[in-house]
Amino acid sequence: MVDEKNMLKEEKAAENKKKGDEESLSFAELYEQSIKTFQDGSVVDGTVVSVRDRDVLVDIGYKSEGALSKDEFSNPENITVGTKISVLLESSENDEGMIVISKKKADRIQFWDNIINNFSEGSLIEGKIFKKVKGGFMVDIGMEAFLPASLVDLRPTRNLDQFIGLSTSFKIVKINHKRKNIVLSRKDFLETKLEEDRTKLLDQITEGCILKGKVKNITDFGAFIDLGGVDGLLHI
Repeated sequence: MVDEKNMLKEEKAAENKKKGDEESLSFAELYEQSIKTFQDGSVVDGTVVSVRDRDVLVDIGYKSEGALSKDEFSNPENITVGTKISVLLESSENDEGMIVISKKKADRIQFWDNIINNFSEGSLIEGKIFKKVKGGFMVDIGMEAFLPASLVDLRPTRNLDQFIGLSTSFKIVKINHKRKNIVLSRKDFLETKLEEDRTKLLDQITEGCILKGKVKNITDFGAFIDLGGVDGLLHI
């Protein structure tokens, strides 16, 4: 009778162990399946869970959190816990066991897709000149784009620093799909605008009307007046 009870206990224990192993295996399989949805190189949504002095921690629903430098944000002072952001998962684990993520690279990928879908060479786009580099400037249009110094104004100028911080419209003159970069021209935009202003002025101007202008050049026989797209000669 005692042996029979012991056998029943052993069978029960074996069943419980088997059931526990199956549950553990199922949990492990589910966990493994859940993390397989995250692939290195993919853009994923995350939530800021901590704001520190130099960086923020972001939870993307993976096995660990990732740290982002505040330099990756255009307005780091506005970052708060709970902020939703998109990041690029660069690596599922670094030497410290944390995921490696980048907001700037995610922004670039998403904005590049927006460029391809909504813009083409010749399109106008808004941007801000924020840095001078060799041969020209870098412009923030949601991603970095290059503006050659020769295309920053209607006429060549030596004082390039005056354009830093300028927010204006630019014409897209080249989209390199392979390298994923964009070349802009402010000169082309200004020429187009000048021609539009010229056409509008010529449609409105009549003999005897009074116009305001700016003296742009003085010669022996008169002064040239910029009327806003059209030059007029004022005889002396």
